[in-house]
Amino acid sequence: MTRVVATAIPARLDRLPWSRFHSMVVAALGITWILDGLEVTLVGSLSPAIKGGLALSDTQIGFAGSAYILGAVMGALLFGRMTDHFGRRKLFTLTVVVYLLATIATGFSWDFASFLAFRFLTGAGIGGEYGAVNSAIQELIPARRRGVTDLAVNGSFWLGAAMGAMGSLIVLDPQIVPQAWGWRLAFVIGGMLAAAIEARVERDLAQPLAPLCDLPTIRLAVGRITSWRDIGRTLFVVHPRRTVLGVVLMATQAFCYNAIFFTYALILTRFYGVAAGSIGWFMLPFALGNVSGPLILGPLFDSLGRRTMIAATYGLAGALLCVTGWMFAQGWLTATTQTLAWCVIFFFASAGASAAYLTVGELFPLETRAVTISLFYAFGTLLGGVAGPALFGALIDSGARVQIFWGYLLGGGLMLLAALAALALGVRAERRPLEEIAPPLSLASGDAS
Repeated sequence: MTRVVATAIPARLDRLPWSRFHSMVVAALGITWILDGLEVTLVGSLSPAIKGGLALSDTQIGFAGSAYILGAVMGALLFGRMTDHFGRRKLFTLTVVVYLLATIATGFSWDFASFLAFRFLTGAGIGGEYGAVNSAIQELIPARRRGVTDLAVNGSFWLGAAMGAMGSLIVLDPQIVPQAWGWRLAFVIGGMLAAAIEARVERDLAQPLAPLCDLPTIRLAVGRITSWRDIGRTLFVVHPRRTVLGVVLMATQAFCYNAIFFTYALILTRFYGVAAGSIGWFMLPFALGNVSGPLILGPLFDSLGRRTMIAATYGLAGALLCVTGWMFAQGWLTATTQTLAWCVIFFFASAGASAAYLTVGELFPLETRAVTISLFYAFGTLLGGVAGPALFGALIDSGARVQIFWGYLLGGGLMLLAALAALALGVRAERRPLEEIAPPLSLASGDAS
């Protein structure tokens, strides 16, 4: 006989005023995205130095970016299911350790094959974080602040990107660090940073919540094990429209971001003659434009709503990307104006991409939340993220601006497609309890009291 328990935990969490606990959770979980941003920027800013140090081609640099994304996909699939089964905090800690060891190992790569393998493993650690972090944010943050908080945490990726950009200016300065070791040192330092963070994360996520009374309760069947059949039925039978929306949002932003960011330094060095040691000065404003988008536009996702703002941010980013690609093909841009254009485009794209993670976490039940976030991330990134860096690396290798323009046009067109999908399939989830948006699979009859 199935045992049924009544709980007011969701109502308690939604009713709580903002407190030190919430601030610590946001800081602790945001660290993951900072590390991810640091990782991506290390390869982006250091790619010319890595290319010379390991004798790699532009195409091989692109494949290294794809290996990192493929690792993230596999890590998300492996660790996402474990997160729903063993808990958010345990998997959060485990995946940070994977990231730590693989990043340090990257600094000791001796050829293309070893560099590719270590980038794959680093991506697996970061990919494993996605389900744990996003599900924890959405379950612990009150509904009235869920949108702006989720966007702020996901946008913290770009704080790491800014750190990576500034760090590259130091490690690539031959007067400070020998040229042969600069890029290697950057990876080792990134891994050491993760080691220093792990203990603090565990303390932050273990804070108790004060009990509240006289709140609505829900009744849940205890001991019910969620199977892959349950997950499949949820995605394709109960919520097929939401599934299509999630795949479209995740795949389009993955292609756009990974294709451009992993190869941005190659564009600057090959077409604008920017020295490898100066790449960080161009990455820094690009990162700041990205982090400011979620912070400034985030409150509008809770007031104007998810559907309106996702469609607007994706649409504006897609249209501007197409226009900028055309200007690049015509030779009208300089390194400075190219960077300025990317800052504006990704001001909107960053807010939209962060909202994609918010959307796929809100729209599915408690028992499948982490694994569905991981599945959407994995499938969307596999469709858009793995192919993007490899494709753009090959386009850059061609040396033809027109060829690269077609890549930009493809990325912009996909973002515009996602904007239309948000308008047609979007769900009004702002300020609503998660259990109301997607009732738990274990919900028993007579759930309200």
